[in-house]
Amino acid sequence: MRFFLLLIIFCSCLSCKESTARYPLNKKKQVFLNSSAERNKMLLAREEVLLKKAAKKDTALDFQPSELGFLFAYIKKASTSIPLPQKGTKVRFQYQIENLENKLLYSMSDLGIVDYLVDQEELLPALREGIRMIRPEEVVVFLFPSYLCFGYQGDGEKIGGNQPLRFTIERLPNK
Repeated sequence: MRFFLLLIIFCSCLSCKESTARYPLNKKKQVFLNSSAERNKMLLAREEVLLKKAAKKDTALDFQPSELGFLFAYIKKASTSIPLPQKGTKVRFQYQIENLENKLLYSMSDLGIVDYLVDQEELLPALREGIRMIRPEEVVVFLFPSYLCFGYQGDGEKIGGNQPLRFTIERLPNK
């Protein structure tokens, strides 16, 4: 009986020592994440320069920056007394997509009219952010970085990977 008591005391003393932190076994993953973050920062900075160049080149429009990193300019502006769409508002719009050199990739007739419940349906992030800023019967041009559009994959057809785009969105009156 004494032997078991001494064995229990001995084991409990050994188990009370301070534990040491475990370090990650896969250090390559951390290196990959750090290099990926740096690559994304460089891509974002490059796209920011491209967006500013495209805005400066289009002298007919007065582009303004947004908090999310895209630029926008009104072609047709409605009265500010008309409210902006809120969550759950049904909106109708049509849009076209161009590259930053104003080459048409998808026309309004290609894409058709879209009915959308604001913030309650899946939609391309660029469109989702743009629609929140447009009143009925306004037409707005947006210069979006690739992360809000089709990202690193593109659309597999006309839009390449990491391609910033120019969207012209026209909000239509609801039926």
